[in-house]
Amino acid sequence: MDVERAEAALIEHYPRLVRLGYLVLPASMGRHQRTLAAHALVQRALPRGRAAAEKPPLPAPRGGGRPADAGYAYLRLRVVRAALAAPLPYRLGGMRLRWVPKAPMPLPRVLGLRVFPRSGGSDELALEQALAELSGPGRAAYVLQELERLSEDDTFDLLEAAGVDDPEEALDEADEVVEPAGSKDRPLLESPDFDPCTLQARPTDLMRRRQHTRAAIAAVAALAVCGLLLGLPGDTWGRDGAAAPSYARNPASERALNPERLARVQAAAWETSARTDFSVWPVRGELADDEALLRRALTVWARPGNQVNVTVTPGTQPGPPSGPPQLLYAGEVDGASVVLLYDGLRIARYAEPSGGKQGPVGLDFARTDGADLTASSAVLLTRSDGNARYLLAPWVTDAAVSDLRNPADRGRSVEREDDGVTEPLISPPLAGGEQGCESWPGLRITAEGRANPYVLTDLGELMPVRLTQGNPQLPPSDPRGAAGRGALARTVCHLPSLTGNGVRAVNTWAFAAQRLPDSGGRALWLCTRADTWRGDGSRAFAQFQPPTTDAGAPSAIVSRTQNDPSCSARSAQALSGVLWKSGAENWYLLAAGSRQVASISATGDVRTRVRGRVMAAEAKEGAKAELTAKLRGGGELRPLG
Repeated sequence: MDVERAEAALIEHYPRLVRLGYLVLPASMGRHQRTLAAHALVQRALPRGRAAAEKPPLPAPRGGGRPADAGYAYLRLRVVRAALAAPLPYRLGGMRLRWVPKAPMPLPRVLGLRVFPRSGGSDELALEQALAELSGPGRAAYVLQELERLSEDDTFDLLEAAGVDDPEEALDEADEVVEPAGSKDRPLLESPDFDPCTLQARPTDLMRRRQHTRAAIAAVAALAVCGLLLGLPGDTWGRDGAAAPSYARNPASERALNPERLARVQAAAWETSARTDFSVWPVRGELADDEALLRRALTVWARPGNQVNVTVTPGTQPGPPSGPPQLLYAGEVDGASVVLLYDGLRIARYAEPSGGKQGPVGLDFARTDGADLTASSAVLLTRSDGNARYLLAPWVTDAAVSDLRNPADRGRSVEREDDGVTEPLISPPLAGGEQGCESWPGLRITAEGRANPYVLTDLGELMPVRLTQGNPQLPPSDPRGAAGRGALARTVCHLPSLTGNGVRAVNTWAFAAQRLPDSGGRALWLCTRADTWRGDGSRAFAQFQPPTTDAGAPSAIVSRTQNDPSCSARSAQALSGVLWKSGAENWYLLAAGSRQVASISATGDVRTRVRGRVMAAEAKEGAKAELTAKLRGGGELRPLG
């Protein structure tokens, strides 16, 4: 039963369903409670989820009429079943207490008023008394025959579906009802006396309500006194153990917020240290001794107010530092006072209007645990008007910016201030997509002790992302040579899909090359994988790069995956395929796998099997096929994603 169909039937037949529930419910509930219960039963009759598996019994059409509405039949069965399940009034000894449902009755609820149908004549009263003497199944059998006009067979089937143990006995009981004389002139069950949708309202017992209110106030006061007594200090721990109250003065929190206790590294410490990460960055910036600025930065870190704009990369905790953090930078940049702090796991950037003026305040966090020389080479300081400034590590000997979409661009040198702050650099088009990707700036960093530069790019977060190439089971290498720069040029326009994910590094692996049919030239198959600082949330996509005259033309992404070890050091295996149209207007199913692939098979619209790790099979436009590959050492490989 589709839920939309049942809902339409409920809206159309709501008054009749409520009348049915009202008549089947026991009269001993009282007219007020019985009215509310009838509405609640109907409102809860819709199926759970999008559909219901139960199939209601459908009465046969009478006189050649149209078949019964399945939606209404389903709701009628649910209403009758729920009404028969309603318990009788609870009795304690010889006293009859108010009707108590099995579970708290849902909406509707009425407070301060009693509602009930209009009072009818003597015939309606006599019929109600007769129905009150019947059992629940007997009353349901009578109502189904007289109000719903069901035959005995259909009534038997419905009662059986509703869970009645002996429907035959219920039918016999219904036949013994003596109908009032007025029922011969008009159907009494359709009179206003049994219509819970046309109601009268009267107030409840006002004196008793006042007594209950005073009793409730006294009970609340007693509970408050008991709670206060239980909360007094005793010999055992409280709910929070030995923890201090929020923002209490204690030595640890005061040390973490004291600017005088900030860790400060000397300028030449990195030259003799065995580590090359943020822990050996020296203090820089002309405001490194501005105690008021540093105190504001530390206090906002510990307790950011509602007016502070806080951003956090995925997997980074925004809480206060466990102890005094390390100061990396404090200075004026592009009209803002910027403070960079490091606590061993995170970089925190605090920014406020220059000169200590009131205005918008920003607090940004980025995870940096396990950062090596390359990952700790630069941190974003400011971003405005499509430009960005970075603070470079002390071991950076040269920095150049180049257009990664142009493989021939060797870049230009980036100007830096004495404290390591770069000039404003154009940010990549992160929001423009492939259509607006005319260029993609990247930083080529040369570090002391490294012969070759490495490439960093901006993906909209504090930490720039390193771009690498090669087999993921080998140490990462930097894009060099015509092939490496060419593959990167056709990949960078797909990087906006990785933003906002806390990406640490992006590696592009050319796992196969293929000669295309119809003299189509040589194509590359690549797998690009983005790993995050937190570990999970990795993303990967397979690319097909056919020959083109535009060296920066974006490649075609043929599949994607997330939180999967594909194309990583753990699983350096890849298989991918694409439907390709040659210059001769012929369609082919192309596929390629990594070095471990021994054969490739295709099933579906294209059925073939080839030995080796590349395949080109004739196909038709729009053909669909499923690829599998056999590995040299045994086992099976399926395409990425």
